[in-house]
Amino acid sequence: MAEEGFKRKLTSILSADAVGYSRLMEDDEAATVRTLTSYREVIATLIKQHNGMVVDSPGDNLLAEFVSVVDAVQCAVSVQNEITARNEDLPENRKMQFRIGINLGDVIQEGERIYGDGVNIAARLESLADPGGICISKTAFDQIERKLPYGYEFIGDQTVKNISKPVGAYRVMLEPRVTVAGEPEAEKPAPVRRIPILVGAAVVLVLAIAVGIWQFYVRRPSVEPASAEKMAYPLPDEASIAVLPFVNMSDDPKQGYLSDGITESIIMALSKLQDMFVIARNSTFTYKGKAVKIQQVAEELGVRYVLEGSVQKTENRLRITAQLIDAITGKHMWAERYDRNLKDLFALQDEITMKIVTALQVKLTEGEQALLLAKGTKNLEAYLKLLQGLEHHRRVNIEDNALGRQLYEEAIALDPEYAFAYTLLGVTHMLDVYYGSSKSPKKSIAQAIKLAKKAVAIDDSLANAHGFLGYLYTRTREYDKGVAECERGVAINPNDALAQSWLGQSLYWADRAEEALPVLKKALRLDPISPGWDILCFLAMVYRDMGQYEEAIPLCKRVLQRWPDNIFAHIILAATYSMSDRDEDARSEATEVLRIDPNFSLERFARTRLHKNQANTARFVDALRKAGLK
Repeated sequence: MAEEGFKRKLTSILSADAVGYSRLMEDDEAATVRTLTSYREVIATLIKQHNGMVVDSPGDNLLAEFVSVVDAVQCAVSVQNEITARNEDLPENRKMQFRIGINLGDVIQEGERIYGDGVNIAARLESLADPGGICISKTAFDQIERKLPYGYEFIGDQTVKNISKPVGAYRVMLEPRVTVAGEPEAEKPAPVRRIPILVGAAVVLVLAIAVGIWQFYVRRPSVEPASAEKMAYPLPDEASIAVLPFVNMSDDPKQGYLSDGITESIIMALSKLQDMFVIARNSTFTYKGKAVKIQQVAEELGVRYVLEGSVQKTENRLRITAQLIDAITGKHMWAERYDRNLKDLFALQDEITMKIVTALQVKLTEGEQALLLAKGTKNLEAYLKLLQGLEHHRRVNIEDNALGRQLYEEAIALDPEYAFAYTLLGVTHMLDVYYGSSKSPKKSIAQAIKLAKKAVAIDDSLANAHGFLGYLYTRTREYDKGVAECERGVAINPNDALAQSWLGQSLYWADRAEEALPVLKKALRLDPISPGWDILCFLAMVYRDMGQYEEAIPLCKRVLQRWPDNIFAHIILAATYSMSDRDEDARSEATEVLRIDPNFSLERFARTRLHKNQANTARFVDALRKAGLK
């Protein structure tokens, strides 16, 4: 009987180990660590893509398990091919190779760890593999011999350390199927016949190329299908998609801004299409760096399709992989691997986006096609500056906001007609007001309006600029102008959660709460996992003003789970409790407000309220006064 806490199971084990790791470390520790870190990320990503899971990764070794031996071997082949390709970019003395061993055997599981002879055999097989090669046990070979298009060479029954019986072992030859049982018998030399030999060689070459193409584009591992019944939200009528953050495979972690930027560019382009439903970047980026299943992503976000990929930048070369998966069927709809010059980045992003649209059979109008491919700048350096600026200002602090502003200004200096850069530059001035770092909030808002107007004047089709300008108009109590600009932004980009949020806020301040409700709910549906606090807070205020207190309270609590010191959420919650006669809870929230801001002034706060209906503001202030705020 297994000990308590343990359970036994049959599983497929993959063990990978770096070759010559000690020598590489002795030559150059820093470079070796960078390469190993990058390659381990590659291997972990491929394991995830092949339905496996990393269970341990000590030192230069990595241990993973798979339900299917087929998946394990396909993953190992993909790993060796990818590592070989990446090594081409490294000098000879820095190339890093891996040995891989695979076994199908019984293991003991404790939590997420696995132990036992099944694991030990995989590790011993790994030591028998050639550098850059794969060695599998006979138990694994018996399961895959006729299922995969590779060759295998039987290398005999191997006596391995700490295993009592010899283990039958096969070398995976990574070529079209030729299984070798032993040494071939010597044959008499055949007469040389040049033409048949040349023809035969050509046939073999064509077959090899065909197998390679078939492997990458056709026979990709299926994923476990998602269940429509388990979806957190009903599937939209339109083609619904989540674009996961592309994995940064570059040696330099600082290149992450490029993989993030490519991801966001695809999201922004797809979100402009009326016949698509595109999840916002905030929600998809919650999966960044996590080993998640496509099934999980689809069910949590309520979408049918998921796009994932990776980016590697080496000097001025880009290597990008992308694959589109139908989560309901578990099938790959499209996959591609690109190796291009960095200067081709814009064309490459367009190509990937159009491939997705074509695969999903979304029909484009002429206007949509123009919007889809619009980049806002032809200056690659300006675009990269903007991506770096985004990385800073999204860190939500005063210092990074200033760094983001500097980078946007540099982008504008490189391309004075870069509308999106003007928009983001304006956002940094507005954030100064939020952070309390502005010397004159009135002047900061005025500067933000000036920059947003400049963006719209340059590019009237820029949804972000219209939405941001509308939001700013609302802050200056120009309600009709604010709503009109926000509506223009949503019309241009119907899948932009931020544009929907700006419109919802403008409608709320313009005393049009019932109209704001569906808009804010749409924003929340587009960004279901990680919405901005403003979406949740304004939706809570709409429900509160409509007397639906039990709908409002959970939204405020959701904000406070992520931002415990969000004073606005505490204020809304205090007023909502007060209005619903939950006086003790209201006083508790008022105490939290004073904890965060001991100098809180109800009179000063009332002056910041932008609501067109002053009676609404009066009710809100009275509720806070009842809760104990002064």
